[in-house]
Amino acid sequence: MDTSLGAALGLGFVLGLRHALDADHIAAVSALVSQHRSVTRSCLLGTFWGAGHTVALLGAAVAVIAFRLTISPAVERGLELAVALLLILLGGHVLLKALGGWNLHAHEHSHDGYVHRHLHLHGTAGARGLSDGAHGHLHLIRLGGRPFLVGLLHGMAGSAALMLLVLSTIPSPVGGFLYVLVFGVGSTAGMLVLSGLIGIPFAMSAQRSRVVQAVIQGLAGAASLLLGVLLAANTA
Repeated sequence: MDTSLGAALGLGFVLGLRHALDADHIAAVSALVSQHRSVTRSCLLGTFWGAGHTVALLGAAVAVIAFRLTISPAVERGLELAVALLLILLGGHVLLKALGGWNLHAHEHSHDGYVHRHLHLHGTAGARGLSDGAHGHLHLIRLGGRPFLVGLLHGMAGSAALMLLVLSTIPSPVGGFLYVLVFGVGSTAGMLVLSGLIGIPFAMSAQRSRVVQAVIQGLAGAASLLLGVLLAANTA
């Protein structure tokens, strides 16, 4: 293997790992992982995100290598705005699920002839917002469909543009596609590890109380929603 190509592939893997740590990626995957309470499922979510991400990059590589296309600033802004809207939708959905699983109401009590009311917070049985994970098998298509689409959209946003910049400097088409593949493997590996780490507090909170579950899930949803609003404001 050519020394320069080997260096480019090494750089591609490192950039892929770095790409998985972008703030919008962390927020999106956190919102997805917050709906589960299994580290294994969390890792699978990260893997599906990486698969969708890599498919998008390979499609972009075809456009760059075969047709010598470039990403215009307008297209890049449009992709960033789409990612921002996705974060808002994901965060809002997770936040509503966290809040919707609880019911605040008052109970009347009588002590020594004195009637008074207490506020109580109750979790509803069917709306805990976290997947039970009690089944002995995984519905991979249902589990992976959403993170795959999220990764697909993220594939051309953020530091992926830097990947395409490096790609344009590789003269060999085969080397270029290999570079994209290595970048995708790096981003998938990074997101697999990251999603597993993010899933740990959700798995641990599931063994404690519904209040802890709801608080952590609500924080993940609120963070995704807030980051989406900030990205949309900066992009507009």
